[in-house]
Amino acid sequence: MSHRHTDVLVIGAGIVGAACAHELAHAGLSVHVVDARLGGATQAGMGHLVAMDDNAAELALSSASLEIWKAWGPRMNATAPGCAYTRCGTMWIAARDEEMAEAERKQARLHACGIPATLLNARQLATAEPALRTGLAGALQVPGDGLVYAPGAARWLLAHAPATLSFEAVEVREIDAQGAVLNNGTRRNANAVVLAAGMPAARLCADLPLHPKKGHLAITDRYPFAIHHQLVELGYMASTQQREGAAVAFNVQPRPTGQLLIGSSRQVGEADPAIEPAVLSRMLKLAIDYLPALSGHDIIRTWTGVRAATPDGLPIIGPHPTRKGLWLAVGHEGLGVTTAPATAKLLTALITGAPPPLDAAPFSATRHFPVHKAAT
Repeated sequence: MSHRHTDVLVIGAGIVGAACAHELAHAGLSVHVVDARLGGATQAGMGHLVAMDDNAAELALSSASLEIWKAWGPRMNATAPGCAYTRCGTMWIAARDEEMAEAERKQARLHACGIPATLLNARQLATAEPALRTGLAGALQVPGDGLVYAPGAARWLLAHAPATLSFEAVEVREIDAQGAVLNNGTRRNANAVVLAAGMPAARLCADLPLHPKKGHLAITDRYPFAIHHQLVELGYMASTQQREGAAVAFNVQPRPTGQLLIGSSRQVGEADPAIEPAVLSRMLKLAIDYLPALSGHDIIRTWTGVRAATPDGLPIIGPHPTRKGLWLAVGHEGLGVTTAPATAKLLTALITGAPPPLDAAPFSATRHFPVHKAAT
């Protein structure tokens, strides 16, 4: 038996799919969400809400999203404190004088987009974050960044939407022109299908240019020692762009529980979820190098996550070029939590014909299918 017909079927209940469903329902559409796992990568990420400026399109998407998070976050905390939204800011750490030059360039890029950012010298950094090792050159402080517990936020988005939104914990076998066929053989029909399922999207739509990027994370026990910002080394972006082998970077986050969440690593093309001790060891040693007191902390859990990435590092948001009725919100890699709100606003505008909140062209799937025009 088929499920009742809906305007939009959203495949994927992670943070991107949940945000898309939330916005589509608020636009007056009936929405049905299906996901057997309630979001894979969302369960494994750090939940850092950060203005990223690797390119202009990424900065536009992330900065627009941060403005939406500033509205969503307090509402989430008021009704679901487990979402743990905070505006702790990011401290981009410069280990050497050369990296301070990059901090200055980063500040200029952020300022050009209207995002406040302050350069700190070595003394000011030591005052702001005394747990960091001595000898660092300085930092760029971005106070508008924040943190959220992404699984809780995704659940909140599904729960705090019009009654036209429904959810079903089920796996999709295939997508077709009428909607989708589930693993149990039943159908869910819709006028449009939004595919927002991370790496599993490649199974449902084989021509998507997605590849996996695996990352390791660790979390400590609770300690009185604390940091006040998300701490990230300025070499972080270079590590995310490494094409071969395992790249690690210093990235440590204060959790409201008094724990520290430690990252990060990237392994291009690796989808095996197993913990790799050599990669984890490198990541932890780097974290201790920046935060020496971590050497006395107990790690109570380690895990991995697999992010879906595109060849150019930008997500695909919009219609599939050749499959009418299929819409894409995939390939966000490690920025899914940050950019989910603006992704959802943009996709909803494209589906409903409303004016888009930002330029959709950089995220169009046609950049990976150059001989095709987008389906209408």
